Amino acid sequence: MRSKARATHHGSWATRLGAILGLAFLNLPVLVIILYAFTTDDRTYAFPLPGVTLHWFQAAFARSDIWAAMRLSLSVAALATVLAIVLGTLTALALARSRFWGKEAITFVLILPIALPGIVTGIALLAAIKAAHVDPGFWTIVIGHTTFCTVIVYNNVVARLRRMPQNWIEASMDLGADGAQTFRYIVLPQMATALLAGGMLAFALSFDEIIVTLFTAGHERTLPIWFFNELFRPRDRPITNVVAVIVMAVTLVPILMAYYLTRPAEEGT
Repeated sequence: MRSKARATHHGSWATRLGAILGLAFLNLPVLVIILYAFTTDDRTYAFPLPGVTLHWFQAAFARSDIWAAMRLSLSVAALATVLAIVLGTLTALALARSRFWGKEAITFVLILPIALPGIVTGIALLAAIKAAHVDPGFWTIVIGHTTFCTVIVYNNVVARLRRMPQNWIEASMDLGADGAQTFRYIVLPQMATALLAGGMLAFALSFDEIIVTLFTAGHERTLPIWFFNELFRPRDRPITNVVAVIVMAVTLVPILMAYYLTRPAEEGT
């Protein structure tokens, strides 16, 4: 018994150590970005820091190109998320419990944009845009992002619908509710947290997508493209770090809100 307890104790410590090392490996680059957003040296990553300053935050806030790129990314992500929620939810409702010929083929085609490498999806979208004689711009970016965001929402919603007992819907119908009332009072509350999680993830993926955006943006410049261009301007490196810190701070708020909103519902299931 003692040897078994000792082995369990050592295993617990090994698991904790592995978790700590894994978290450190994942978050150390983020900490480096935050640290060097306050450096006084605008050319090198010298350590320890030669000095600490807030000058780069002031310089970043004064750059109109940064604000324009951020507004464009937020607009694209918001529209792509809304379209993905609508399309992903409707598709999940149609495929969750239905059985018909060709269902597996439809599911395969649906998940293809997220399974393929981004460069393949980008080239395919660009070819379709050129074939349709459409100039790449804001709406082509939105459509391109919607292709893979829809998959994210669909996967979350269809998984929740498959877990929901079918007899709940049947009981609602037996009690006199029509289809709209059953969806509003039975189905929608059950998949609300799945919609929230899928929408949040779709927004995050759209906000930082660059590969597909490069092929569909034309002359538009989203925030990831702005970051990509800034890699070739080493004198503005601290400003790049500042913008990265701002993006992390902005995205952290909805993530925390979604976590606290979904946690009670998840614990109750």
